[in-house]
Amino acid sequence: MTSEDQPKKTDHRARPTSEAFRAFIAQGWAPRPADLPERAEVASWTPARRAAVSAAFPGERLVLPAGGLKVRSNDCDYVFRPHSAFSHLSGLGADREPDSVLVLEPLDDGGHEAVLFFRPRAGRDTTEFYSDARYGELWVGVRPSLEEVEAELGLTARHLDELADALSKDVGSLRVRVVRDADPQVTALVDAAREQAETSDAEAEAALDDELVVALSELRLTKDEWEVEQLREACAATAEGFEAIVRSLPDAVAKGRGERWVEGQFGLVARHAGNGVGYDSIAAAGDHACTLHWIRNDGEVREGDLILVDAGVEVDSLYTADVTRTMPVTGTFSETQRRVYEAVLAAQEAGMAAVKPGNRFKDVHDAAIRVIAETLHEWGLLPVDVETSLGDEGGHHRRWMVHGTSHHLGIDVHDCAQARREEYLDGELRPGMVITVEPGLYFKADDESVPEELRGIGVRIEDDVLVTEDGCENLSGALPRGADEVEAWMAGLLK
Repeated sequence: MTSEDQPKKTDHRARPTSEAFRAFIAQGWAPRPADLPERAEVASWTPARRAAVSAAFPGERLVLPAGGLKVRSNDCDYVFRPHSAFSHLSGLGADREPDSVLVLEPLDDGGHEAVLFFRPRAGRDTTEFYSDARYGELWVGVRPSLEEVEAELGLTARHLDELADALSKDVGSLRVRVVRDADPQVTALVDAAREQAETSDAEAEAALDDELVVALSELRLTKDEWEVEQLREACAATAEGFEAIVRSLPDAVAKGRGERWVEGQFGLVARHAGNGVGYDSIAAAGDHACTLHWIRNDGEVREGDLILVDAGVEVDSLYTADVTRTMPVTGTFSETQRRVYEAVLAAQEAGMAAVKPGNRFKDVHDAAIRVIAETLHEWGLLPVDVETSLGDEGGHHRRWMVHGTSHHLGIDVHDCAQARREEYLDGELRPGMVITVEPGLYFKADDESVPEELRGIGVRIEDDVLVTEDGCENLSGALPRGADEVEAWMAGLLK
């Protein structure tokens, strides 16, 4: 099917088009504020991040798109979320600014100039002002001017219309790299510019782009002080969300479809205290807790069950918490529930003890999973001894905890995912890294290999942990973890 054969969308919006209307709507508005915005706090931290990237790719043009709006259905878009690498180096978070592109332009005397190409607000005498449902001021609010963005972020701002010429300038004499998956249209512009050079090699250029993505991901492995503070704020707001959940549990039981009610209570806090949730919340009651990524959240919440909630508030800077608590719906663990819970807590304690400078990232999992294997063996569930199960040819214990214990956390919930294995899984823990520690045990209701009393019980405990100079700090430690402490905390909220 050619483009001519494609069905054309009909625009059913009734917009005024007369010259009289255009003249009338352009008049009578108060002047724009004359004062420029204050410099954003993050603008004190982004230059050092960009300098690190500049040093890694001297003399090269680096192109980092924010991405564009994405259609959810028909003419409705998803809420915009900028690409993480763009946000990290520009300082723009929340839903700012679709279609923008950060270009690090090499300077003759070394280093790079940071130039943000974006779509500034249109004048009130333009049709965009009143008729463009995606970008028009009357539809989506006031966009900043070039001068305002420069004042806020401390970099150079240019109109998006200048991007194509900027990308093609001197393309034959310098190397250009782009974050390819961020915005297909920008990537196409870069590829078109590259094709102008006689030495263009698409495969080699794609490899260069991949190297840039890896470097940008690895740059975020260690957080600066501002990033750590954003994560502290995210964890504090997340604690508020979990308190709201506990208070809502009686309603969740009474109203039916209680998992949705729990999800909604947390989402309300997340949207009010921050930008929203950092990922789809898991509100898994009873046997649903044994489905690791249960995000359907359409089940009942029943008295006597446990409910596993995996949720995190994302603050406006896009840094997110990632916390899991498993709670007795009525506020008190049964004997069997407590036994499973305390086994998982022991595994988490072992994992957290391994979070210290000089240890490897994978040491955290190894410490936690050993406790899991030892517990399962003690309970008579392993068909082999502990060492055999932990060996390369074993793995039997993973039936009841198939996932890993940790991941990096930051501007993405699974941050730094493009980092090389030697820097991530096999990498050394360094002060400033933030990781999760989240072991679990999951005994599905139809698992006939375990005693009936265990079936349908799923427990995970997850915290966000900062590597410090001499150990670690639990950023989400405001939420209780011990079984007795959980019961006391819930009692205070349920009364």
